[in-house]
Amino acid sequence: MQFVSTRNPDNKVSFSQAVLNCIPADGGLYMPAYEENLNSWILYMNENTSFASIAGSLTSALIKEEFSPIISEAIATNAFTFSPELNRLNERLYHLELFHGPTGSHKDFGIAYLASCLEHICIMHETEAIVVADTTGETGASIAQAFKNKKHLKAVLLYPKGAMRGLDESCFVWNGGNIYPVEVNGNVDDCIGLVREVFADSKLVEEYGLTLANTSNIGRLLPQAFFYTFAFTRLKNRVCSDIYYALSSSNYGNLIAGLYSWKFALPVNGFITDCTASLGVDPNGGCLLTDSQIPLNMRGAANPAVPSNLERLEALFATNPMVMRGFVFPAEVSPAEQKEAAQKLYMEHKLLVSPQTADAYAAALKRSDLLEEDDGALVIISRDHPAFSSKQVRQLCGVEPDMPDYIKKILTPTPSGKVIEPTKEAVVAILKEIKG
Repeated sequence: MQFVSTRNPDNKVSFSQAVLNCIPADGGLYMPAYEENLNSWILYMNENTSFASIAGSLTSALIKEEFSPIISEAIATNAFTFSPELNRLNERLYHLELFHGPTGSHKDFGIAYLASCLEHICIMHETEAIVVADTTGETGASIAQAFKNKKHLKAVLLYPKGAMRGLDESCFVWNGGNIYPVEVNGNVDDCIGLVREVFADSKLVEEYGLTLANTSNIGRLLPQAFFYTFAFTRLKNRVCSDIYYALSSSNYGNLIAGLYSWKFALPVNGFITDCTASLGVDPNGGCLLTDSQIPLNMRGAANPAVPSNLERLEALFATNPMVMRGFVFPAEVSPAEQKEAAQKLYMEHKLLVSPQTADAYAAALKRSDLLEEDDGALVIISRDHPAFSSKQVRQLCGVEPDMPDYIKKILTPTPSGKVIEPTKEAVVAILKEIKG
């Protein structure tokens, strides 16, 4: 499979190129260049197929020009020692939990897959890669977990002052590891600005083999499409009607990944999500992109530190208008409706969810007409462990979720070993140090 820029469909690159050099020169983002019919692969799998096997098989099918089946299986096996879980709430309602990775976040799946892919790509191309990432906590811990002991990878983690937590100090560069966490003498915006400034320097990116671990990198986003295949393998012998997924809008990463899974021939009838200022509802109840008035190729470059998966949505909708009309169903959700949805899940199913998951379920309740047409099944997607939102969950339902020990560890502050000023020169000095 080849990948193209959202700004230029003629700018085609291989998967390895898109992962190593993750930001196109035209300022866009990489996306699949064409549809791929994986129907025979998907229908062959069943509820006994592990998530790692699903990921390995789909990697082999999608990236067959670059990765052999053995390499594809190795990438997935090394990445996924953990799996999502699909739980049945009633005969038409299911809950897909994506927080069973080492840090309790759905990000664990994409980051672990990216780290495994990068390591294999670097071995094949006889090179090395350095990830530079801004983080306020959980993402940094996830990167450190996934990149630990990788021989061809290093990671520079930029934390705002006082935010470093959940790290194993044995993996730090000055302790013989490959993770370089630093505290920036500034705030979140300073860290984001540093990443943007670094990746704006193409010579610096090329010289040090820099790449990103957020969903700007297609290697981080693509495995999120595997969530839906996993769910389908568990549903196909139970559900004979339409299947809809309810998910939080967030940064649209899981939504665009779900639409890519549809492009890969996964049986799915639609995605229900809460409205945002950018993704809303037109007078006829259809999906409306309010920011799509300016053509993508006339905009400024995408911010590499703040992934704009909305741009990928716009590019997909432009080439496949039917997707917007027939597969994406937003709904306005008020704070009162969010609370009502959270309480309904708790009272009827003893399920505590994050505010974002409550938004997704509230949106689905408002679009119940879709489900009633053919007794459709609904899969609610939970991205992160509700313990990360304990106070908000208590406000919604009057009770806090249990805090597992591994979540407590992720939230435990890590002493800051290195502090830098928020300047590009300070980051370059780190790159020189770890490059040797």
